[in-house]
Amino acid sequence: MIHTKVRCREITESDVEKIADLLTRGFVGRSREYWMQGLRRQAFRPVPEGYPRFGYMLDNDGEPVGVLLLIYTTRKHGEETAIQCNLSSWYVDPAYRNYAPFLTKVAQRHKDVTYLNISPAPWTWPIIEAQGFRNYCRGIFFSVPALARAPRWSKIEVISQHAKAIDGLSQDETELLTRHARYSCLSIVCRTPKGTFPFILQPVRIRRGFIAPPAMKLIYCRSAAEYAECAGRIGRLLLRLGKISVAVDANGPIPGLAGIYTERRGRKYFKGPHRPQLADLTDTELVLYGP
Repeated sequence: MIHTKVRCREITESDVEKIADLLTRGFVGRSREYWMQGLRRQAFRPVPEGYPRFGYMLDNDGEPVGVLLLIYTTRKHGEETAIQCNLSSWYVDPAYRNYAPFLTKVAQRHKDVTYLNISPAPWTWPIIEAQGFRNYCRGIFFSVPALARAPRWSKIEVISQHAKAIDGLSQDETELLTRHARYSCLSIVCRTPKGTFPFILQPVRIRRGFIAPPAMKLIYCRSAAEYAECAGRIGRLLLRLGKISVAVDANGPIPGLAGIYTERRGRKYFKGPHRPQLADLTDTELVLYGP
Protein backbone atom coordinates (compact mmCIF):
# COMPACT_ATOMS: atom_id res chain seq x y z
CA MET A 1 0.00 0.00 0.00
CA ILE A 2 1.26 3.50 -0.87
CA HIS A 3 0.67 6.20 1.76
CA THR A 4 1.08 9.48 -0.08
CA LYS A 5 -0.01 11.78 2.76
CA VAL A 6 2.26 10.59 5.58
CA ARG A 7 4.43 13.30 7.14
CA CYS A 8 6.41 13.71 10.31
CA ARG A 9 5.41 16.69 12.45
CA GLU A 10 5.48 18.01 16.00
CA ILE A 11 2.73 16.83 18.34
CA THR A 12 0.42 19.65 19.45
CA GLU A 13 -1.99 19.86 22.36
CA SER A 14 -4.92 19.16 20.04
CA ASP A 15 -3.34 15.78 19.14
CA VAL A 16 -3.11 14.49 22.71
CA GLU A 17 -6.36 12.47 22.80
CA LYS A 18 -5.53 10.64 19.56
CA ILE A 19 -1.92 10.10 20.65
CA ALA A 20 -3.21 8.46 23.84
CA ASP A 21 -5.40 6.17 21.71
CA LEU A 22 -2.41 5.24 19.53
CA LEU A 23 -0.15 4.50 22.51
CA THR A 24 -2.87 2.43 24.19
CA ARG A 25 -3.12 0.41 20.99
CA GLY A 26 0.63 -0.02 20.78
CA PHE A 27 1.49 -0.87 24.40
CA VAL A 28 -0.52 -3.82 25.66
CA GLY A 29 -0.97 -3.60 29.42
CA ARG A 30 -0.85 0.20 29.61
CA SER A 31 -4.23 1.84 30.11
CA ARG A 32 -5.39 4.94 28.28
CA GLU A 33 -5.47 6.80 31.61
CA TYR A 34 -1.79 5.91 32.14
CA TRP A 35 -0.93 7.73 28.90
CA MET A 36 -3.31 10.63 29.53
CA GLN A 37 -1.83 11.28 32.98
CA GLY A 38 1.67 11.48 31.52
CA LEU A 39 0.60 13.63 28.58
CA ARG A 40 -1.22 16.01 30.95
CA ARG A 41 1.96 16.33 33.01
CA GLN A 42 3.93 17.07 29.84
CA ALA A 43 1.34 19.67 28.87
CA PHE A 44 1.93 21.75 32.01
CA ARG A 45 5.64 21.31 32.74
CA PRO A 46 8.26 23.89 31.64
CA VAL A 47 10.06 23.07 28.39
CA PRO A 48 13.27 24.71 27.12
CA GLU A 49 12.46 27.37 24.51
CA GLY A 50 12.54 26.16 20.93
CA TYR A 51 12.02 22.45 21.68
CA PRO A 52 8.83 20.37 21.29
CA ARG A 53 6.58 19.90 24.30
CA PHE A 54 5.46 16.34 23.50
CA GLY A 55 7.63 15.03 20.67
CA TYR A 56 6.82 14.01 17.09
CA MET A 57 4.20 11.99 15.27
CA LEU A 58 3.65 10.41 11.87
CA ASP A 59 0.55 12.07 10.44
CA ASN A 60 -1.48 10.23 7.82
CA ASP A 61 -4.02 12.71 6.52
CA GLY A 62 -4.69 14.05 10.02
CA GLU A 63 -4.53 10.72 11.87
CA PRO A 64 -1.51 9.75 14.03
CA VAL A 65 -0.01 6.43 12.91
CA GLY A 66 3.32 6.75 14.71
CA VAL A 67 4.65 8.55 17.78
CA LEU A 68 7.90 9.25 19.59
CA LEU A 69 7.49 11.06 22.90
CA LEU A 70 10.32 13.40 23.92
CA ILE A 71 10.89 14.96 27.33
CA TYR A 72 13.22 17.98 27.23
CA THR A 73 14.82 19.44 30.35
CA THR A 74 17.64 21.79 31.26
CA ARG A 75 20.57 20.45 33.28
CA LYS A 76 23.46 22.18 35.03
CA HIS A 77 26.97 20.99 34.15
CA GLY A 78 29.20 23.18 36.27
CA GLU A 79 28.49 26.72 35.15
CA GLU A 80 27.00 25.56 31.86
CA THR A 81 23.28 25.08 31.26
CA ALA A 82 22.73 22.16 28.87
CA ILE A 83 19.71 20.57 27.22
CA GLN A 84 18.82 16.94 27.86
CA CYS A 85 16.16 14.91 26.03
CA ASN A 86 14.65 11.65 27.26
CA LEU A 87 13.66 9.58 24.22
CA SER A 88 10.52 8.05 25.63
CA SER A 89 7.76 5.86 24.23
CA TRP A 90 7.99 4.92 20.54
CA TYR A 91 5.30 3.20 18.49
CA VAL A 92 4.39 2.99 14.78
CA ASP A 93 1.40 1.11 13.37
CA PRO A 94 2.63 -1.95 11.45
CA ALA A 95 1.42 -0.71 8.05
CA TYR A 96 3.60 2.41 8.44
CA ARG A 97 6.81 0.91 9.86
CA ASN A 98 8.82 1.91 6.76
CA TYR A 99 8.30 5.55 7.86
CA ALA A 100 9.66 4.92 11.37
CA PRO A 101 13.21 6.19 10.58
CA PHE A 102 11.71 9.67 9.96
CA LEU A 103 10.77 9.87 13.65
CA THR A 104 14.20 8.97 15.00
CA LYS A 105 16.02 11.15 12.48
CA VAL A 106 13.98 14.25 13.32
CA ALA A 107 14.06 13.56 17.06
CA GLN A 108 17.88 13.29 17.27
CA ARG A 109 18.93 16.08 14.94
CA HIS A 110 20.24 18.52 17.58
CA LYS A 111 23.99 18.01 18.04
CA ASP A 112 24.13 20.12 21.21
CA VAL A 113 21.44 18.06 23.00
CA THR A 114 22.24 15.03 25.17
CA TYR A 115 19.77 12.24 24.36
CA LEU A 116 18.85 9.57 26.91
CA ASN A 117 17.34 6.13 26.57
CA ILE A 118 16.63 4.96 30.12
CA SER A 119 14.38 1.94 29.49
CA PRO A 120 15.80 -0.10 26.58
CA ALA A 121 14.86 -3.77 26.36
CA PRO A 122 17.97 -5.99 26.48
CA TRP A 123 17.42 -7.25 22.92
CA THR A 124 17.66 -3.63 21.66
CA TRP A 125 21.06 -2.91 23.28
CA PRO A 126 23.13 -3.78 20.17
CA ILE A 127 20.80 -1.70 17.97
CA ILE A 128 21.08 1.32 20.27
CA GLU A 129 24.87 1.05 20.38
CA ALA A 130 24.97 0.86 16.57
CA GLN A 131 23.14 4.22 16.54
CA GLY A 132 26.02 5.83 18.43
CA PHE A 133 24.67 5.61 21.98
CA ARG A 134 26.99 4.76 24.89
CA ASN A 135 25.91 3.25 28.18
CA TYR A 136 26.44 5.37 31.29
CA CYS A 137 24.72 2.91 33.62
CA ARG A 138 25.43 -0.81 33.32
CA GLY A 139 23.04 -2.21 35.91
CA ILE A 140 21.09 -1.90 39.16
CA PHE A 141 22.09 -2.32 42.79
CA PHE A 142 19.18 -3.66 44.83
CA SER A 143 20.01 -2.25 48.25
CA VAL A 144 18.46 -3.09 51.63
CA PRO A 145 18.99 0.24 53.41
CA ALA A 146 17.49 -0.82 56.75
CA LEU A 147 20.52 -3.09 57.26
CA ALA A 148 22.80 -0.06 57.33
CA ARG A 149 23.56 1.79 60.54
CA ALA A 150 21.66 5.07 60.85
CA PRO A 151 23.98 8.06 61.31
CA ARG A 152 23.96 9.45 64.86
CA TRP A 153 21.93 12.58 65.52
CA SER A 154 20.24 12.25 62.15
CA LYS A 155 16.60 12.64 61.18
CA ILE A 156 14.40 12.29 58.10
CA GLU A 157 11.96 14.92 56.88
CA VAL A 158 9.30 14.16 54.27
CA ILE A 159 8.85 17.11 51.91
CA SER A 160 5.35 18.24 50.97
CA GLN A 161 4.49 19.33 47.44
CA HIS A 162 3.51 22.67 48.98
CA ALA A 163 6.85 23.42 50.68
CA LYS A 164 8.16 26.90 49.84
CA ALA A 165 11.64 26.62 51.32
CA ILE A 166 13.74 23.83 52.83
CA ASP A 167 16.49 24.68 55.31
CA GLY A 168 19.87 23.61 53.98
CA LEU A 169 18.81 23.31 50.32
CA SER A 170 19.01 25.72 47.40
CA GLN A 171 15.85 27.04 45.80
CA ASP A 172 16.49 24.83 42.75
CA GLU A 173 16.65 21.66 44.85
CA THR A 174 13.61 22.74 46.85
CA GLU A 175 11.63 23.13 43.63
CA LEU A 176 12.95 19.76 42.40
CA LEU A 177 11.72 17.95 45.53
CA THR A 178 8.32 19.66 45.64
CA ARG A 179 7.72 19.11 41.91
CA HIS A 180 8.42 15.40 42.24
CA ALA A 181 6.20 15.19 45.31
CA ARG A 182 3.43 16.36 42.96
CA TYR A 183 4.36 13.45 40.66
CA SER A 184 3.55 11.04 43.55
CA CYS A 185 7.22 10.50 44.44
CA LEU A 186 8.53 10.40 48.01
CA SER A 187 10.72 13.49 48.46
CA ILE A 188 12.80 13.53 51.64
CA VAL A 189 15.79 15.20 53.23
CA CYS A 190 18.13 13.53 55.68
CA ARG A 191 19.67 15.90 58.19
CA THR A 192 22.95 14.80 59.75
CA PRO A 193 25.85 16.59 61.47
CA LYS A 194 27.58 16.43 58.06
CA GLY A 195 24.82 18.33 56.26
CA THR A 196 21.37 18.18 54.69
CA PHE A 197 20.97 15.64 51.89
CA PRO A 198 18.02 15.50 49.43
CA PHE A 199 16.53 12.29 48.00
CA ILE A 200 13.63 11.41 45.71
CA LEU A 201 12.21 7.88 45.60
CA GLN A 202 9.38 6.30 43.64
CA PRO A 203 7.32 3.19 44.50
CA VAL A 204 7.93 0.32 42.06
CA ARG A 205 7.51 -3.42 41.92
CA ILE A 206 10.60 -5.43 41.07
CA ARG A 207 9.18 -8.40 39.20
CA ARG A 208 10.95 -11.74 39.57
CA GLY A 209 8.85 -14.41 37.82
CA PHE A 210 5.46 -14.39 39.53
CA ILE A 211 6.80 -12.47 42.53
CA ALA A 212 6.76 -8.67 42.55
CA PRO A 213 7.84 -7.43 45.99
CA PRO A 214 7.15 -3.75 46.77
CA ALA A 215 10.26 -1.61 46.52
CA MET A 216 11.44 1.91 45.80
CA LYS A 217 13.47 3.33 42.94
CA LEU A 218 16.04 6.00 43.77
CA ILE A 219 15.13 8.80 41.37
CA TYR A 220 17.53 11.42 42.70
CA CYS A 221 20.47 11.86 45.01
CA ARG A 222 23.58 13.98 44.66
CA SER A 223 25.86 10.93 44.89
CA ALA A 224 25.82 7.26 45.86
CA ALA A 225 28.07 8.16 48.80
CA GLU A 226 25.36 10.43 50.24
CA TYR A 227 22.78 7.66 49.84
CA ALA A 228 25.08 5.21 51.61
CA GLU A 229 25.61 7.76 54.40
CA CYS A 230 21.85 8.14 54.99
CA ALA A 231 20.68 4.64 54.01
CA GLY A 232 20.07 3.44 57.56
CA ARG A 233 17.77 6.34 58.37
CA ILE A 234 16.01 6.08 54.98
CA GLY A 235 15.57 2.32 55.43
CA ARG A 236 13.82 2.74 58.77
CA LEU A 237 11.37 5.19 57.23
CA LEU A 238 10.69 2.83 54.33
CA LEU A 239 10.05 -0.11 56.64
CA ARG A 240 7.19 1.85 58.16
CA LEU A 241 5.82 2.24 54.62
CA GLY A 242 6.13 -1.47 53.90
CA LYS A 243 9.16 -1.16 51.60
CA ILE A 244 12.35 -3.16 52.04
CA SER A 245 14.52 -2.63 48.95
CA VAL A 246 15.70 0.43 47.04
CA ALA A 247 16.86 -0.01 43.43
CA VAL A 248 19.78 2.26 42.57
CA ASP A 249 21.31 2.85 39.13
CA ALA A 250 24.92 1.74 39.43
CA ASN A 251 27.99 0.42 37.67
CA GLY A 252 28.86 -1.98 40.47
CA PRO A 253 28.10 -2.71 44.15
CA ILE A 254 27.83 0.42 46.29
CA PRO A 255 30.39 0.47 49.15
CA GLY A 256 28.87 0.42 52.61
CA LEU A 257 25.51 -1.02 51.54
CA ALA A 258 24.01 -4.50 51.73
CA GLY A 259 22.39 -5.71 48.54
CA ILE A 260 22.73 -7.39 45.17
CA TYR A 261 24.16 -5.92 41.96
CA THR A 262 23.01 -7.16 38.55
CA GLU A 263 23.69 -6.20 34.94
CA ARG A 264 20.82 -8.28 33.56
CA ARG A 265 18.64 -5.19 33.63
CA GLY A 266 18.87 -1.45 34.19
CA ARG A 267 21.25 -0.47 31.40
CA LYS A 268 20.87 3.17 30.34
CA TYR A 269 22.30 4.98 27.32
CA PHE A 270 23.15 8.48 26.19
CA LYS A 271 24.33 10.24 23.05
CA GLY A 272 25.59 13.80 23.03
CA PRO A 273 28.02 16.17 24.72
CA HIS A 274 27.27 15.49 28.43
CA ARG A 275 27.45 12.19 30.28
CA PRO A 276 24.37 12.00 32.57
CA GLN A 277 24.75 11.71 36.32
CA LEU A 278 23.96 8.35 37.89
CA ALA A 279 20.90 8.35 40.15
CA ASP A 280 19.34 11.38 38.48
CA LEU A 281 16.13 10.35 36.73
CA THR A 282 14.28 13.55 37.56
CA ASP A 283 11.75 14.81 35.01
CA THR A 284 12.05 11.64 32.91
CA GLU A 285 9.39 9.24 31.63
CA LEU A 286 9.76 7.21 34.82
CA VAL A 287 8.27 9.97 36.96
CA LEU A 288 6.01 11.71 34.42
CA TYR A 289 4.34 8.49 33.22
CA GLY A 290 5.18 6.05 36.01
CA PRO A 291 7.03 2.72 36.18
